[in-house]
Amino acid sequence: MLLRSRLVAWVIVALLTSLALGGAVVLVNAKRSVRNEMRAALEVGRQTIDAGLRDIGRHTGLQREIDSKAGPRRVVEALIAPFKGGRHLRVLAIGRDLNLRIDPVRAHPPFRQAPAWFAWLVGVEPQAARVPLTIAGRSLGTVVIETDPTNELLEAWTELSSGFLVLMLFCGLTVGVIYLFTGRALRPLDRLALALEQVGRGDYETLRIGGRLTPELARLRDSFNLMAARLAAADANNRRLTEQMSTLQEEERSDLARDLHDEVGPLLFAIGVDVGTMMRLVSESGSDGLVAPLRSIAEAAQQLQRHVRGMLGRLRPIALAEFGLAEALHGLVGFWRRRQPEIEFRCVVAAGCDGLRAGLDMTVYRVVQECLNNAVRHGRPTTIAIEVAHNAADDEISVAVTDDGRGLPDEAAPGYGLIGMAERVRAAGGRLTLANRPAGGLAVRAALPCARPEAVS
Repeated sequence: MLLRSRLVAWVIVALLTSLALGGAVVLVNAKRSVRNEMRAALEVGRQTIDAGLRDIGRHTGLQREIDSKAGPRRVVEALIAPFKGGRHLRVLAIGRDLNLRIDPVRAHPPFRQAPAWFAWLVGVEPQAARVPLTIAGRSLGTVVIETDPTNELLEAWTELSSGFLVLMLFCGLTVGVIYLFTGRALRPLDRLALALEQVGRGDYETLRIGGRLTPELARLRDSFNLMAARLAAADANNRRLTEQMSTLQEEERSDLARDLHDEVGPLLFAIGVDVGTMMRLVSESGSDGLVAPLRSIAEAAQQLQRHVRGMLGRLRPIALAEFGLAEALHGLVGFWRRRQPEIEFRCVVAAGCDGLRAGLDMTVYRVVQECLNNAVRHGRPTTIAIEVAHNAADDEISVAVTDDGRGLPDEAAPGYGLIGMAERVRAAGGRLTLANRPAGGLAVRAALPCARPEAVS
């Protein structure tokens, strides 16, 4: 789960816990309030009846009215009349000639009636009090006063519902604000994660993280920017050193090729000439027994000359300097086509790939050369395709060498050839990828900038 979601989830849990505890407190207070209110209402009702009976006892006119036929009912009606319009008491006058009842006035709730579960949780049972109606020594019946907690429960439920709605609105706003602010506060971490991924891919020239941050994130940002800057400087220096090493390597190869051509070549030629002269002299003198050994020496010298020419072609591709990249690559493909006629070679070099900066054409040539060597020696392909193109939008030279051979084993460690090729591409400021093709075989792709990479000292 994301850190942002975890924070919001914990806040929601805390708010729900607070609501549950607050609801429990409200229920306890509502139960106490309803019980006290019913007890007070019952006591007030009893005192009201007692006071009315005392007033009737002191009023002689009411006593004479009681003796009449309809008098008791009118007197009792006047006695319980103060309870009309009440909210908490139900009054019943019960007697031989009495059957009077006054119910409490029901309130109209703004939401709805209190649910049964709320009444059960509050748990206030109705209470009752019985007051005998004895006036002037005459028993008229009994007044029963009962508490009705319905209105009080409704009032408590209304307060709880409105308070709960307000709290829910507050909680919703709080969660929304926390979600927005945590997202805004954690946004730099997303940028940092993306930057770290780019650094992990070897892209040290990524944009540095900026903007106003909290002190903790600011320290993390400054540390990352410093690390990225130092990695970029180290990578640029490594590229510069690797490019220098590649240049020195090519110069050393050129010197070696020159020495082979200037020193070994004439000697082999001289050996061939001397052997030819010796064979002519031996034939003239009639020593036929020496002809076969001399012919073997001549054939060995010729074979050695061919090997030296092949070594010169690999050490110093003359066609690259004299005819350009396209001719050099076609010559390299022709070299392997003659030796591997069972493999189909396809080579496409787009226009605009000649006249590259110093060293870039050699890098492209060496990448293709190493790919062909690996494919022929290890892949056992039937088809090898080479494509070199110029991407004008990015000002890059793209090189793709694909085959339908066995590809790379899953856990194979890269050999010296692949490591050297990757270092050569990296020194030129480019990118190299190797991947097995879904249909089988290996695909090697390199992207090389036409401009020389900047070096940081």
